[in-house]
Amino acid sequence: MNKYLVILFILPIFIRSFAQSRPEPTRELSVSGDIQTPDTFKLQDFKQLPSHELGDVVITNHAGEVRSTARQLKGILLRDLLERTAIRSMAPKDLSAVLFKCVASDGYVVVFSWNEIFNTATGDHIAIVLEKDGKSFDQMEESILLISPTDRRTGRRYVKGLQSVEVIRLP
Repeated sequence: MNKYLVILFILPIFIRSFAQSRPEPTRELSVSGDIQTPDTFKLQDFKQLPSHELGDVVITNHAGEVRSTARQLKGILLRDLLERTAIRSMAPKDLSAVLFKCVASDGYVVVFSWNEIFNTATGDHIAIVLEKDGKSFDQMEESILLISPTDRRTGRRYVKGLQSVEVIRLP
C-alpha cells in the first residue's frame, strides 16, 4: 500500500520534469549583436510601428500535424522593427551573411536570414504578435510572440515569450 502511495506521489513530479517548460512572460524585446547601438523595445515603441492584421493562423508541429489555431492575431512586422536598428557598416553583398537569432525566455531559438526578412515575400509576414484573441501581449499567456505564418510548419518558428533578437554576421 505504501509503495502505491509513493508512486502516486512521485509519478506526477517525474512526468513534470520531462514536460516542456513554459516561457516566462516578456514585456520588452532587446536587439543586440552586430549593430551600431543595442536597443530595447517596449509596448510604446511597438505602437509607433505600422500594425498588421494577421487573422487566424493554424499552428502545426514539425510533422505538419495541427496543434492549435492562433486567432485574431495583430502585430508588427519583424522587418519594420529591424529597420530601426543600424547594422554595423558593411558592403551590401555582405548582408547575405547576416542572421537574426530570435530567442525566447525559455531558451528556444529560431533563426532568420537577412535575405529572408528583407528580400523575400516571407519577410512581408514574419510578425511580432502584439494581440491575440482580442488580448494585448501584456494579457496574453505567451506575452510577446513571433510567428512566420507562411511557413509550411508554422510551429517551428512560433516563438512564445520572445525576449531578444541578436544580429549575427557570419565570417
